[in-house]
Amino acid sequence: TANLKSELMSQNCQPGDFLIVQIESGVGLLRILGIDESGNDKIWHLAAFNELFLDPESADAALASPETLTINIAHVALTQRAFEATQTARMTNRDLLPDDLIGLEKWRGGQSMEVSDRSIRLMLGWR
Repeated sequence: TANLKSELMSQNCQPGDFLIVQIESGVGLLRILGIDESGNDKIWHLAAFNELFLDPESADAALASPETLTINIAHVALTQRAFEATQTARMTNRDLLPDDLIGLEKWRGGQSMEVSDRSIRLMLGWR
């Protein structure tokens, strides 16, 4: 079922993965910055990009030069449930650079360490 598919997908994801998200008018891109264990759950650290593409092939072409992508959300921490609320597909994995991890490092060193239970689609206003 869909829940099992999400569970299997989330087990295969790794930091550095670029993911596509199907939206009404095409696809958007996310990136996994890190995955933390939290009891029996996971906390997913994501970045989201501004660019939207007509199809997965266009997104894949853009990933040939990921440095040209612009950041919408540099870091957000999501619960397992919030991460799985959005169907994603893994596109590619690239090494994370120190600049990619600034938001995650601030979160880990911060006082509040907020974790959202809202889906990334809602946060970005993607339909």
